[in-house]
Amino acid sequence: MKQKYAVVFEQTSNNYSAYVPDLPGCVSTGESFECVQRTIREAISFHIEAMLDHGEPLPEPKMSLEDAEAHHNEVMVEFGVYASEDFHHTESELPAKFGMVEVETATSQSGTFNLLAQPSPPEDPRYSR
Repeated sequence: MKQKYAVVFEQTSNNYSAYVPDLPGCVSTGESFECVQRTIREAISFHIEAMLDHGEPLPEPKMSLEDAEAHHNEVMVEFGVYASEDFHHTESELPAKFGMVEVETATSQSGTFNLLAQPSPPEDPRYSR
């Protein structure tokens, strides 16, 4: 079974970071955008593998790219980065990028999930400008 998770990519003054809203605690950083693309794919794999090893259910992806962007904006308002929930931006002012990362899993005979492959690169027209 293939599942796609929305990913939020952010640039800071020192590096890049990424997180997966549907997988709380699944984060990564990298010195470049290319590096963080790779490390978030690895983080998703490790995160899912750890959940499976601990017998935790694999969460169904729920967020679309639009949901991930709305979630990100809400977090930025909550932490005071944006002045209000009415924050509007143009594409060139977008403080974060959003992508979808696909992972493939299979159900074993015992009904548990197994990670089959590394996630594919994020996909989204807004992703690479």
